[in-house]
Amino acid sequence: MESPVEQTTNTPAFKPKQKIDGKVLKTSIQGALIDISSPLPAFLHISQVVNPANPDAQVKTIDEVLKAGDPVIVWVKRVLKDHIELTMKEPLGLEWRDIVPDMVLHGKVVRLENFGAFVELGAERPGLVHVSELSHNYVRVPSEVVKIGDEVDVKVLEVDKRKRQIKLSMKALQEPPEEAPVESKKPARKGKAKKEVEVEVVEEVIPDPTFMEIALRQAMDKAEMRLPEIKNRVRKAKNFASDADELYERTMKNKINDKD
Repeated sequence: MESPVEQTTNTPAFKPKQKIDGKVLKTSIQGALIDISSPLPAFLHISQVVNPANPDAQVKTIDEVLKAGDPVIVWVKRVLKDHIELTMKEPLGLEWRDIVPDMVLHGKVVRLENFGAFVELGAERPGLVHVSELSHNYVRVPSEVVKIGDEVDVKVLEVDKRKRQIKLSMKALQEPPEEAPVESKKPARKGKAKKEVEVEVVEEVIPDPTFMEIALRQAMDKAEMRLPEIKNRVRKAKNFASDADELYERTMKNKINDKD
């Protein structure tokens, strides 16, 4: 037996995240049936209903938001064999399972911190471009490179699905700056005279002698002048000692001879 979709030749093909202008056919406690020109019934569960006046508030009853005959904007959530699930919550443009390293994405800067810039990518949370990944040049604060509202291209560096964190880089998509060439010293060619090197001659400055130095020099000069006299005294003292020793020896000999 052919499915209802196959029986209708001009039935549009529905796919997840597809945006559709529909019309409320019927409401119930669990949700509402929506006309989206599909042979399969399209159902909007109450958990997927959004109150335009207060999008963050939980809808307790369908009648708060919708009634039969109202136009409604919905997105396809899932296409099953016997029905289509709808939602009034706009799907994320980028699912976490689809984000991988080295992917290049386009986004908008939505927040600046001292440590980096947050970029909205259409995922559950914005990704972070660390301040060190904004440019090849040194960046003190992100506001030196980007501002809130700027649209930028970024490259995915890392995805932490458990922490719901995306690390991005703008620097990875930029050309690195060219390094300045290092000048090499070429050897001097033969035949050329070597450049004379001027040597500065520093004249030695001899400081004036101090009072203590003068007194010490005078004392040394006096000692040098008395050196002959001191040597003469030392010689006389040695001679005297020698004569005394000789006299002592003679005296002792005489005493020994007298005893004999």
